[in-house]
This record gives sequence, C-alpha cells and structure tokens, in this order.
Amino acid sequence: MNDRKILWNAAARSGLALGGVSSAYMLLQILMQKIPTGGLTGGIASAAGILLWAGKLVLCIWLMKHFIKQFAASNEGVTNRDSFRFGNATALLSALVFAGFSMAWYTFVQPDAFADAVDQAMAMMSSSLTPEVEEQMEAIKDKGPTLSFFGNFIWCWLIGMVLAAIFSRNIPPRNPFAGEASSDED
Repeated sequence: MNDRKILWNAAARSGLALGGVSSAYMLLQILMQKIPTGGLTGGIASAAGILLWAGKLVLCIWLMKHFIKQFAASNEGVTNRDSFRFGNATALLSALVFAGFSMAWYTFVQPDAFADAVDQAMAMMSSSLTPEVEEQMEAIKDKGPTLSFFGNFIWCWLIGMVLAAIFSRNIPPRNPFAGEASSDED
C-alpha cells in the first residue's frame, strides 16, 4: 500500500463524516442551552444532553473503527501501519473540520459568546482579581475563537490518534504464524 492519494482521499471522506458528527453535536448542544434550566424541563434537557454526549462519543468511536476496517478491506496489501496512517489522517482532517466549524460559529454566528463567558468569570472572581489579571482577561475576549480553534484541533486530533493506534493494531488482523516455515515441509 504505497498510494498516498488513495489514503488521503479516503481519510478526507471519513474525516468529513467524523467532523460533521461533532459539529452537529455542537449545534444540538447550543440549541439545548436555550431550554430553561429549572423544573422538569431542565431535568429532561440535562438528561438528554448527557445521552447526546454519550451517543456522540460512541458513534465517533464506532465510525473510526468502521472507517479503518473499510479502508483495510477495500485496499489490497494494507498493513497495520497503513491502517494507523489512515486513522491518523482521518483524525487530523476531522479535527480540522470540527475546529474550523467551531471557530466560524464563534466568529460569525455567536461572536459575543466568549466575551460573555469572560465577563461572567470576571464577575464571579471580582474580589480576587488584580488589575493585571483583569487586563489579561480582557485581552482573551478577542482571541476566544482562535483559542477555541487550536484547543479543539489539538484535543480532537489527540483523541483520534489514540483511537487509530488502538484499532489499527488488529486491522487487518495479524497472523502470528506468518513467515514461519512448517516442520512438515522438511
């Protein structure tokens, strides 16, 4: 398996799907924040949020394994190393899709989200903030979407690499007896 074009083309499709799942979850999470937090409705929304998070996690793990298996099955001569490379490329591209979506959301759709969060944090810690810390927190407001991009990108890529390393060890299955000469051949 030496064709990088095949690997990156398949990884792009897989990365788009994984990044799309994470982006859809982010949208659902943002929509669920609009639900009032008190009473029965808030409790149901909290439970639904936990179930959605668990569903997203399980779906992303399953999709990563499925895409690696599919890549190994549809390409001749794929080794465990090739499976890891494919999984790593998928993780990289899906992290890029999700981090880009997140940055675009917080830059264009909800540009005040980080400023509001920093203001809330400053209000809660107002008695213990020094003028230098207040200045630094004010500077963070404008950099929120960029910090979000890099944080999401690194986190998602690391998680994807770990999954790729776990799944690629046995995709394709290893034959422990390959390469050994049979004693009956003598």
